[in-house]
Amino acid sequence: MIIIDVVFNTEEHFTADQLLEWSRSRDASISRATVYRTLPLLTESGLVHEMDFGKDQKYYDPNYADHPNHHHIICEDCDRIVEFESEKIEQLEGEIAQKLGFALRSQNLRITANCESLKKNGSCGQKDACR
Repeated sequence: MIIIDVVFNTEEHFTADQLLEWSRSRDASISRATVYRTLPLLTESGLVHEMDFGKDQKYYDPNYADHPNHHHIICEDCDRIVEFESEKIEQLEGEIAQKLGFALRSQNLRITANCESLKKNGSCGQKDACR
């Protein structure tokens, strides 16, 4: 129950290791195995979505059930993940699918970018905050 409570009380994307750390901060007895058994149950039920952002580990999206048609910008400097929604992008995706003879079922737009602060200041102030 603690793991589920932790998952649904965050707006952040998280890794299994982050979920383990957050859960253990509430109950030190929570095991890695319990977290790794719980995540597939949450993803299979559609409550959490597993995301592959091209990193070493999978991320989990706790907002997927409420907002299934959102997109992500991933900072290559600090790994920060920012969600956004755009009616224009949804419309364009639908138009492209229709033009090519498809019925749009789902979509997933992932944009990689670099921090403006790194470009301007030579460092990314979010790097430690995002970890």
